Amino acid sequence: MKEKVILAYSGGLDTTAIIPWLKETFDYEVICCCIDCGQGNELNGLDERAKLSGASKLYIENIIDEFCDEYIMPCVQAGAVYEHKYLLGTSMARPAIAKKLVEIARKEGASAICHGATGKGNDQIRFELGIKALAPDLKIIAPWRMTDVWTMQSREDEIEYCHKHGIDLPFDASHSYSRDRNLWHISHEGLELEDPANEPNYDHMLVLGVTPEKAPDEGEYVTMTFEQGIPKTLNGKAMKVSEIITELNTLGGKHGIGIIDIVENRVVGMKSRGVYETPGGTILMEAHDQLEELILDRDTMEMKKKLGSQFAQVVYEGKWFTPLREALQAFVESTQKYVTGEVKFKLYKGNIIKAGTTSPYSLYNESLASFTTGDLYDHHDADGFITLFGLPLKVRAMKMLEVEKNKDK
Repeated sequence: MKEKVILAYSGGLDTTAIIPWLKETFDYEVICCCIDCGQGNELNGLDERAKLSGASKLYIENIIDEFCDEYIMPCVQAGAVYEHKYLLGTSMARPAIAKKLVEIARKEGASAICHGATGKGNDQIRFELGIKALAPDLKIIAPWRMTDVWTMQSREDEIEYCHKHGIDLPFDASHSYSRDRNLWHISHEGLELEDPANEPNYDHMLVLGVTPEKAPDEGEYVTMTFEQGIPKTLNGKAMKVSEIITELNTLGGKHGIGIIDIVENRVVGMKSRGVYETPGGTILMEAHDQLEELILDRDTMEMKKKLGSQFAQVVYEGKWFTPLREALQAFVESTQKYVTGEVKFKLYKGNIIKAGTTSPYSLYNESLASFTTGDLYDHHDADGFITLFGLPLKVRAMKMLEVEKNKDK
């Protein structure tokens, strides 16, 4: 009986060529597994394609709700943004995919998991750290790093290899953007983006929306409610998180929201340029922040900002299944107890403009904040506070004056 390998399968040329290669090189029975994180019509026709390519079986596993509830929302609540811009669309999905691959491997009694990530990117790290954390006994096969037996170096090579093995599928040898899509975002790399001096060809590139210049001339108001940091309604309609993100993607795409062009520092040491479309995610993150700033006290907010950056780095580096991520998430969850309320904002040509926030747990006190003096605040109280708060500055300044005087003697 042949050993089984689970192949993380997208249906693209790379992973299709890997199927006969695994059979020929290792004599494995190949079981394909496509994990649906909300990539939409990219899943059409996969079963036929996998079996034509020599796979014995194809799993298509829908984990959209799990992805939203267990991976996206912890990052939203943490305010996790990598290098000030990247909302972690690919980074969050990889551990969810790795977990499902391990589940299928256990179900099938497989001895190995194979992925098609290249040796230059972050995904190889994210997949493999996830698999190692959950199933340290499983072998991991990464063809693009096995240059002694994986000799294909181009799309043309892969198409030729497929043809030799009786796989005549309509793959195009022409190069296009390298993309990764799920419910949260779509990323674009390659072509003109490989030179940072080039402006992105947005008309050719964008999938989820339009540029701000092409967005409607009239803004659109949106209302959301949250309970303990989780979105519950959109424009008065109760929805689960995945449905809210789907609707926000439509609204955000329409108004040119969430398009970023970033040169990021990959884990493997090189810089990489990409354009990310995250229309719904950008709105959801901003709406959550809008509510949170009304509720969290200053010290908690400052600490949360610091740990949010740490959380983003942990996720970006593929360290989801670690005690550190769990500890960081536990802190974040403790801050969300009172993040309940309603936010209103306007979408207009790439902008998210606040239009009002309410919460039963708001720490904003009009009597304190108003320019008119209320009962809770006495202006004279500021005298002693400033004296003590500024005491270290004053003491140092006095010492510097003393040093300067001594120099003149």
